[in-house]
Amino acid sequence: MRHRQVLAVAAVALVGLTSACGNRPNDLETYYDDPTPVNGATSSAPVIPPPAAPPSSPTSAAPDPRILAAGAASAGLLSDEDVAEEGVAPGPGKASGCLSGLAQGERRSASWVYPSGSGITHEVTAYAGGSGADVVSAADCAGQVLTIAPQPGVSQQRAWCDGATCTVLVAKGELVSALSVAASTPARAADAAKRLLPKVVAKLVAQQ
Repeated sequence: MRHRQVLAVAAVALVGLTSACGNRPNDLETYYDDPTPVNGATSSAPVIPPPAAPPSSPTSAAPDPRILAAGAASAGLLSDEDVAEEGVAPGPGKASGCLSGLAQGERRSASWVYPSGSGITHEVTAYAGGSGADVVSAADCAGQVLTIAPQPGVSQQRAWCDGATCTVLVAKGELVSALSVAASTPARAADAAKRLLPKVVAKLVAQQ
């Protein structure tokens, strides 16, 4: 009798084990997988990158002083309209040796010719970081001193006549403006230089 009871209990246990495993696939790789996390489990907060720094604006390069000087020299030149009343046309002027003896710098020039063949030459030289007045004071020009009225706004002025060629130098700041008039007589050259001098000074003063 005891033997039959043991067999019956074993049979019931076997049936229960079979039914418990019958609803799950016989896959050893998935059978022992970690259980799926239950709802409500906390997860780590997403990492937010810091805001990007705004792009830095490029630093503008300092302007070349030689370029600025050359621009001022060009702007200080007499124009065709400035000398129109003299009855001249653009052409190669006859510059005096005084102009060629000036210290080197950023130089711009223009010239015109009278119907008679006489000429006007105007040069403006910029000395970046230098003094135009020192250049005029150091100029050594041949000929007789030409007396001219004091010009407003300039730091230095000098004038000479060598034969029938008269030259006037005026300075302000870093600029030197030089006017040379070659005519048929010294008197005509001096008169033309004095007529044009106020326009030369006005152009010069406007650049400083």
